[in-house]
Amino acid sequence: MKAEKNIFETFIKNISKFLMAVGAVFLMLMMFLTALDVVFRYIMNSPIAGALEIVEYMMAVLIPFSIAYCAFQRSHVAVDLIFENFPRIIQKGAEIITIFLSFLFISAITWENILYIGEVYSSKMTSAVLLIPSYPFVIPTALGCLVFSLILLLHLYQAFREAE
Repeated sequence: MKAEKNIFETFIKNISKFLMAVGAVFLMLMMFLTALDVVFRYIMNSPIAGALEIVEYMMAVLIPFSIAYCAFQRSHVAVDLIFENFPRIIQKGAEIITIFLSFLFISAITWENILYIGEVYSSKMTSAVLLIPSYPFVIPTALGCLVFSLILLLHLYQAFREAE
């Protein structure tokens, strides 16, 4: 069972690192495009057409991909003021319940995003200025949420193991 856990954990770690790297590339591109747009706007008096749309679409990749890595690193903010003075068993129980509810919630978001990809595709929704199709930029949200839910599943398994 330990080998299976290590394989799953390694798989999730590698996926989240890859998504984080892709997100970092998109962040660099966003910064470069924004800086270039500012230079063109103030020096050449001609902004880059659709720069805001492109940056918005890049954020649709950056944010969900970064959230998955942040979750794997357990870097999200956790407030435990209420439970810090409780017995360890109650703390662990609260942690397990919280992770489980988070898993259910993020799984529901993942499913709804998968359905939304089809809706956006069939409606042929595009951006206003550049007419870039929107559906490819819903896919990263679904993928990021899927990986996030798998990470929560891993954290749930780890919390149960620690509670034993």
